[in-house]
Amino acid sequence: MAARKWLLTQNSQLRKLGVFNWPLPAAEVKMPNGRFMNVCPSAGACRDLCYARTGTYRFANVLAAHTRNLMYILERPQEWAAEMKEELKHKRYQGKFVRLHDSGDFFSADYLKLWLDIMQESPDVIFYTYTKEVSLFREIVEPDVPANFRFRYSLGGREDRLLDLTRDRHAEVFPDEDAVAAAAYETNSESDLVAASDSLRVGMPANPIRHLQRLQGRETFGEIQRRQDTARAERLERARAKAAASTTAAAVEPVASKATDDPVLLAS
Repeated sequence: MAARKWLLTQNSQLRKLGVFNWPLPAAEVKMPNGRFMNVCPSAGACRDLCYARTGTYRFANVLAAHTRNLMYILERPQEWAAEMKEELKHKRYQGKFVRLHDSGDFFSADYLKLWLDIMQESPDVIFYTYTKEVSLFREIVEPDVPANFRFRYSLGGREDRLLDLTRDRHAEVFPDEDAVAAAAYETNSESDLVAASDSLRVGMPANPIRHLQRLQGRETFGEIQRRQDTARAERLERARAKAAASTTAAAVEPVASKATDDPVLLAS
């Protein structure tokens, strides 16, 4: 008898915790039709520092599997949702945790709503996620959070500015474990399930990927994003000021007088 094919999998880290996961490609992915799709619409500073865009995640077989997940959702969303609901009834998931998107994110409102419906019909499974889709969650999830859903906003995205870090449960990526402790964040090094806790601030040391560590330096993802946001705002302000100055100059420029050799003037 052929082994059953499961939609949900377990990567090496989550397997140790007994956690199942649902991965998608990270950031931009080339689709079978040759076009590109951004699976992480609100990614910001994190995009160039993402562990899921390097290493084993870029192996051809791994990327192909993640892309198949995405294509299933895009091409047959209702069929995918029905199959997921049926799978989650299996005894291996009862009382267990499912992490949504150890790579990828909620790329559309329709996709997010499918997961919320799945959660409602899978009350014995606990779902959790890190996400940068702040405005989407503010509108769709926060007004009526499923009892079995734990979500945590992740810093380093273009919507960081919408967060209140004194109120919103969030996660920050630090250069190393010492920096996590110094900032008084609760580390996820012992268990990723701290993301599903009520802890306000969860910190994680950057993955030990040398070129990404060099790129990050001693800043956190959130600090890099704030620096980029400030620089962008300053560029926009300079552009607006330049445009306003040009408009003002054009409005006050005097109309040129007629030349003194104008025959009409000479005749008069």
